[in-house]
Amino acid sequence: MDEKLKIKISIADRVYPLTVDFAQEEGLRSASKKIDAMIKQFEKNYAVRDKQDVLAMCALQFASQAEQKQIDNAIDGVETIERIKKINTLLDQYLDN
Repeated sequence: MDEKLKIKISIADRVYPLTVDFAQEEGLRSASKKIDAMIKQFEKNYAVRDKQDVLAMCALQFASQAEQKQIDNAIDGVETIERIKKINTLLDQYLDN
């Protein structure tokens, strides 16, 4: 059953009403908390007064983390394929003998 919830998410002292799938609620609330924590960290470490600048820095941080995960996964995938090829070669040699 596609159960929808009406929730309110607070980001950077603004409230955003959302209608989401039941399964998405926890992830959205967690993401909201992470964004607010990152905002506080940026405001503490840098002399940033404009919320838009802080939000842009947060967006860049999260986007770069996502991109890095994709790059890391692609590298892991290539390494895994190479290992499988080596195992196949060894199995072929073993079965031919």
